[in-house]
Amino acid sequence: MFIAADKSPPSFKDFTLVMPAVAVGNVGQLAVDLIVSTLNMNRVGYIHTDCLIPMAGNNPYATCKEDAEEMHTPGEVYTAPELKLAVLQIRAPIIQTKSKKFRQLIMSWIKASGFSRTVVLSSSHAYQRDDRQMEGVPLRYLITPSLLKVSADALKELGWREMERVPAFPGLTDANMEQRLCIPGGGITKGLYTDSCSEDLPLAVLLLFCSEGDNIPDAFTLVNHLNDWLHLLDNPGQEPNKWKIPTSWSLLFGSGIPPALF
Repeated sequence: MFIAADKSPPSFKDFTLVMPAVAVGNVGQLAVDLIVSTLNMNRVGYIHTDCLIPMAGNNPYATCKEDAEEMHTPGEVYTAPELKLAVLQIRAPIIQTKSKKFRQLIMSWIKASGFSRTVVLSSSHAYQRDDRQMEGVPLRYLITPSLLKVSADALKELGWREMERVPAFPGLTDANMEQRLCIPGGGITKGLYTDSCSEDLPLAVLLLFCSEGDNIPDAFTLVNHLNDWLHLLDNPGQEPNKWKIPTSWSLLFGSGIPPALF
Protein backbone atom coordinates (compact mmCIF):
# COMPACT_ATOMS: atom_id res chain seq x y z
CA MET A 1 0.00 0.00 0.00
CA PHE A 2 1.03 3.63 -0.55
CA ILE A 3 2.23 5.53 2.52
CA ALA A 4 2.46 9.31 2.16
CA ALA A 5 5.60 11.06 3.40
CA ASP A 6 3.55 13.99 4.75
CA LYS A 7 0.37 14.09 6.80
CA SER A 8 -1.62 15.27 3.78
CA PRO A 9 -1.44 12.66 0.99
CA PRO A 10 -0.61 13.97 -2.51
CA SER A 11 -3.14 14.01 -5.32
CA PHE A 12 -2.18 12.05 -8.44
CA LYS A 13 -5.35 12.87 -10.36
CA ASP A 14 -4.59 13.13 -14.10
CA PHE A 15 -0.84 12.58 -13.51
CA THR A 16 1.28 10.38 -15.75
CA LEU A 17 2.95 7.54 -13.84
CA VAL A 18 6.33 6.23 -14.97
CA MET A 19 7.65 3.06 -13.35
CA PRO A 20 10.29 0.43 -14.12
CA ALA A 21 10.00 -3.31 -14.34
CA VAL A 22 12.81 -5.17 -12.58
CA ALA A 23 14.20 -6.75 -15.74
CA VAL A 24 17.43 -7.75 -17.48
CA GLY A 25 20.19 -5.18 -17.00
CA ASN A 26 18.00 -3.08 -14.66
CA VAL A 27 17.60 -0.69 -17.59
CA GLY A 28 14.18 0.61 -16.52
CA GLN A 29 15.40 1.36 -13.01
CA LEU A 30 18.47 3.20 -14.31
CA ALA A 31 16.28 5.23 -16.68
CA VAL A 32 14.00 6.19 -13.77
CA ASP A 33 17.09 7.26 -11.80
CA LEU A 34 17.92 9.70 -14.59
CA ILE A 35 14.40 11.14 -14.60
CA VAL A 36 14.24 11.66 -10.82
CA SER A 37 17.74 13.14 -10.64
CA THR A 38 17.41 15.45 -13.64
CA LEU A 39 13.97 16.81 -12.76
CA ASN A 40 14.92 17.11 -9.07
CA MET A 41 11.71 15.32 -8.15
CA ASN A 42 10.41 15.30 -4.58
CA ARG A 43 9.77 12.09 -2.67
CA VAL A 44 6.10 12.05 -1.60
CA GLY A 45 5.76 8.55 -0.24
CA TYR A 46 6.64 4.91 -0.53
CA ILE A 47 5.09 1.53 -1.28
CA HIS A 48 4.91 -0.69 1.80
CA THR A 49 4.70 -4.35 0.81
CA ASP A 50 6.16 -7.75 1.64
CA CYS A 51 6.47 -8.51 -2.09
CA LEU A 52 9.86 -6.76 -2.39
CA ILE A 53 13.07 -8.01 -0.82
CA PRO A 54 13.51 -5.76 2.24
CA MET A 55 16.38 -3.29 2.08
CA ALA A 56 17.32 0.21 3.14
CA GLY A 57 20.03 2.65 2.15
CA ASN A 58 21.19 6.24 1.91
CA ASN A 59 19.71 8.81 -0.45
CA PRO A 60 20.63 7.76 -4.02
CA TYR A 61 20.04 11.32 -5.28
CA ALA A 62 22.01 13.18 -2.59
CA THR A 63 23.34 16.62 -3.49
CA CYS A 64 25.01 17.38 -0.13
CA LYS A 65 26.14 15.62 3.04
CA GLU A 66 22.86 16.32 4.85
CA ASP A 67 20.79 14.82 2.02
CA ALA A 68 22.94 11.71 1.93
CA GLU A 69 21.91 10.73 5.45
CA GLU A 70 18.24 10.27 4.54
CA MET A 71 16.89 6.72 4.72
CA HIS A 72 15.42 5.24 1.54
CA THR A 73 13.44 2.06 0.86
CA PRO A 74 12.82 -0.42 -2.00
CA GLY A 75 9.70 1.25 -3.45
CA GLU A 76 9.39 5.03 -3.45
CA VAL A 77 7.18 7.58 -5.22
CA TYR A 78 8.42 10.93 -6.54
CA THR A 79 6.54 13.77 -8.23
CA ALA A 80 7.09 16.80 -10.45
CA PRO A 81 3.73 18.61 -10.06
CA GLU A 82 4.48 21.19 -12.75
CA LEU A 83 4.74 18.35 -15.29
CA LYS A 84 1.89 16.33 -13.75
CA LEU A 85 4.40 13.50 -13.49
CA ALA A 86 4.78 10.82 -10.84
CA VAL A 87 7.51 8.20 -10.73
CA LEU A 88 7.58 4.92 -8.84
CA GLN A 89 11.14 3.68 -8.36
CA ILE A 90 11.63 0.01 -7.46
CA ARG A 91 15.10 -0.75 -6.07
CA ALA A 92 14.79 -4.39 -5.00
CA PRO A 93 13.85 -7.65 -6.72
CA ILE A 94 10.28 -8.85 -6.46
CA ILE A 95 9.95 -12.07 -4.47
CA GLN A 96 9.20 -14.65 -7.13
CA THR A 97 6.29 -16.32 -5.34
CA LYS A 98 4.63 -12.93 -4.75
CA SER A 99 4.87 -11.56 -8.29
CA LYS A 100 1.13 -11.80 -8.94
CA LYS A 101 0.33 -10.22 -5.58
CA PHE A 102 2.66 -7.31 -6.34
CA ARG A 103 1.02 -6.74 -9.74
CA GLN A 104 -2.39 -6.66 -8.10
CA LEU A 105 -1.12 -4.18 -5.50
CA ILE A 106 0.25 -1.86 -8.17
CA MET A 107 -2.90 -2.12 -10.28
CA SER A 108 -5.11 -1.28 -7.30
CA TRP A 109 -2.95 1.73 -6.43
CA ILE A 110 -3.03 2.98 -10.03
CA LYS A 111 -6.83 2.75 -10.10
CA ALA A 112 -7.28 4.44 -6.72
CA SER A 113 -4.85 7.25 -7.56
CA GLY A 114 -6.55 8.33 -10.80
CA PHE A 115 -3.47 8.38 -13.04
CA SER A 116 -4.28 9.40 -16.60
CA ARG A 117 -1.78 6.88 -17.99
CA THR A 118 1.02 4.59 -16.85
CA VAL A 119 4.29 3.99 -18.68
CA VAL A 120 6.37 0.92 -17.77
CA LEU A 121 10.06 1.05 -18.68
CA SER A 122 11.45 -2.42 -19.27
CA SER A 123 13.96 -4.60 -21.09
CA SER A 124 14.23 -8.05 -22.63
CA HIS A 125 17.03 -10.48 -23.45
CA ALA A 126 18.62 -9.51 -26.77
CA TYR A 127 19.80 -13.06 -27.46
CA GLN A 128 16.22 -14.39 -27.48
CA ARG A 129 14.95 -12.18 -30.30
CA ASP A 130 13.46 -13.75 -33.39
CA ASP A 131 14.43 -12.67 -36.90
CA ARG A 132 11.90 -9.81 -37.13
CA GLN A 133 12.92 -8.43 -33.76
CA MET A 134 16.52 -8.16 -34.92
CA GLU A 135 15.56 -5.66 -37.61
CA GLY A 136 15.88 -1.92 -37.00
CA VAL A 137 16.39 -0.31 -33.61
CA PRO A 138 16.26 -2.48 -30.45
CA LEU A 139 13.32 -0.50 -29.02
CA ARG A 140 9.70 -1.69 -28.93
CA TYR A 141 6.41 -0.63 -27.38
CA LEU A 142 3.14 -2.15 -26.21
CA ILE A 143 -0.03 -0.19 -25.53
CA THR A 144 -3.42 -1.13 -24.11
CA PRO A 145 -6.56 -0.45 -26.19
CA SER A 146 -7.80 2.26 -23.80
CA LEU A 147 -4.57 4.27 -24.14
CA LEU A 148 -4.31 3.63 -27.88
CA LYS A 149 -7.60 5.50 -28.37
CA VAL A 150 -5.98 8.77 -27.26
CA SER A 151 -2.37 8.13 -28.30
CA ALA A 152 -2.67 6.57 -31.76
CA ASP A 153 -1.78 9.78 -33.64
CA ALA A 154 1.25 10.48 -31.42
CA LEU A 155 2.59 6.96 -31.87
CA LYS A 156 2.09 7.14 -35.63
CA GLU A 157 4.02 10.41 -35.74
CA LEU A 158 6.86 8.93 -33.68
CA GLY A 159 7.11 5.94 -36.00
CA TRP A 160 7.75 3.49 -33.19
CA ARG A 161 7.63 -0.29 -33.67
CA GLU A 162 5.23 -2.42 -31.68
CA MET A 163 6.57 -5.50 -29.92
CA GLU A 164 6.20 -8.42 -32.30
CA ARG A 165 4.36 -11.58 -31.30
CA VAL A 166 6.31 -14.81 -31.80
CA PRO A 167 5.14 -18.31 -32.78
CA ALA A 168 3.91 -20.44 -29.90
CA PHE A 169 6.20 -23.17 -31.25
CA PRO A 170 9.48 -21.58 -32.45
CA GLY A 171 10.89 -23.00 -35.66
CA LEU A 172 7.53 -23.71 -37.27
CA THR A 173 6.52 -21.26 -40.01
CA ASP A 174 2.88 -22.19 -40.58
CA ALA A 175 0.95 -19.00 -41.37
CA ASN A 176 -1.89 -20.17 -39.15
CA MET A 177 0.39 -20.81 -36.21
CA GLU A 178 -0.68 -19.16 -32.95
CA GLN A 179 1.29 -16.00 -32.15
CA ARG A 180 1.94 -15.00 -28.55
CA LEU A 181 3.54 -12.17 -26.61
CA CYS A 182 6.88 -13.17 -25.14
CA ILE A 183 9.18 -10.89 -23.10
CA PRO A 184 12.04 -13.06 -21.80
CA GLY A 185 13.90 -11.39 -18.95
CA GLY A 186 11.15 -8.77 -18.60
CA GLY A 187 10.01 -9.63 -15.07
CA ILE A 188 6.42 -8.51 -14.45
CA THR A 189 6.22 -6.56 -17.72
CA LYS A 190 3.98 -9.00 -19.58
CA GLY A 191 1.76 -9.54 -16.54
CA LEU A 192 1.23 -5.81 -15.99
CA TYR A 193 0.40 -5.33 -19.66
CA THR A 194 -2.07 -8.22 -19.92
CA ASP A 195 -3.71 -7.28 -16.60
CA SER A 196 -4.12 -3.68 -17.81
CA CYS A 197 -5.69 -4.86 -21.06
CA SER A 198 -8.15 -7.01 -19.12
CA GLU A 199 -9.05 -4.19 -16.73
CA ASP A 200 -9.16 -1.47 -19.41
CA LEU A 201 -6.38 0.62 -17.88
CA PRO A 202 -4.39 3.12 -19.99
CA LEU A 203 -0.87 1.65 -19.91
CA ALA A 204 2.10 1.57 -22.27
CA VAL A 205 5.32 -0.42 -22.14
CA LEU A 206 8.59 0.88 -23.60
CA LEU A 207 11.28 -1.75 -23.71
CA LEU A 208 14.79 -2.27 -24.99
CA PHE A 209 16.48 -5.47 -26.11
CA CYS A 210 19.76 -5.69 -24.20
CA SER A 211 22.31 -7.92 -22.46
CA GLU A 212 23.66 -7.91 -18.93
CA GLY A 213 26.75 -5.77 -18.38
CA ASP A 214 27.33 -2.03 -18.37
CA ASN A 215 23.75 -0.96 -19.07
CA ILE A 216 24.22 2.77 -18.54
CA PRO A 217 24.16 3.48 -22.33
CA ASP A 218 20.96 1.41 -22.55
CA ALA A 219 19.36 3.56 -19.83
CA PHE A 220 20.15 6.73 -21.78
CA THR A 221 18.72 5.17 -24.95
CA LEU A 222 15.49 4.21 -23.20
CA VAL A 223 14.98 7.52 -21.37
CA ASN A 224 15.61 9.49 -24.58
CA HIS A 225 13.04 7.27 -26.30
CA LEU A 226 10.54 8.09 -23.56
CA ASN A 227 11.38 11.78 -23.81
CA ASP A 228 10.49 11.80 -27.51
CA TRP A 229 6.94 11.04 -26.42
CA LEU A 230 6.46 12.78 -23.07
CA HIS A 231 8.79 15.77 -23.62
CA LEU A 232 10.06 15.74 -20.06
CA LEU A 233 13.30 17.47 -20.95
CA ASP A 234 12.92 19.82 -23.89
CA ASN A 235 15.37 22.69 -23.86
CA PRO A 236 15.37 24.35 -27.30
CA GLY A 237 18.53 26.29 -26.43
CA GLN A 238 20.41 23.16 -25.35
CA GLU A 239 21.25 20.38 -27.73
CA PRO A 240 21.42 17.57 -26.94
CA ASN A 241 19.24 17.26 -23.84
CA LYS A 242 21.26 16.85 -20.66
CA TRP A 243 20.35 14.09 -18.22
CA LYS A 244 21.82 14.38 -14.72
CA ILE A 245 23.61 11.27 -13.46
CA PRO A 246 22.71 10.58 -9.80
CA THR A 247 25.46 10.33 -7.20
CA SER A 248 24.60 6.68 -6.47
CA TRP A 249 25.89 5.68 -9.90
CA SER A 250 29.46 6.28 -8.70
CA LEU A 251 29.16 2.93 -6.89
CA LEU A 252 27.25 1.12 -9.62
CA PHE A 253 30.05 -1.41 -10.07
CA GLY A 254 31.34 -1.45 -6.51
CA SER A 255 33.95 0.65 -4.75
CA GLY A 256 37.04 -0.65 -6.53
CA ILE A 257 39.82 -2.99 -5.46
CA PRO A 258 40.99 -2.48 -1.86
CA PRO A 259 44.65 -1.32 -1.89
CA ALA A 260 45.30 -3.56 1.12
CA LEU A 261 45.22 -6.57 -1.23
CA PHE A 262 48.57 -5.46 -2.62
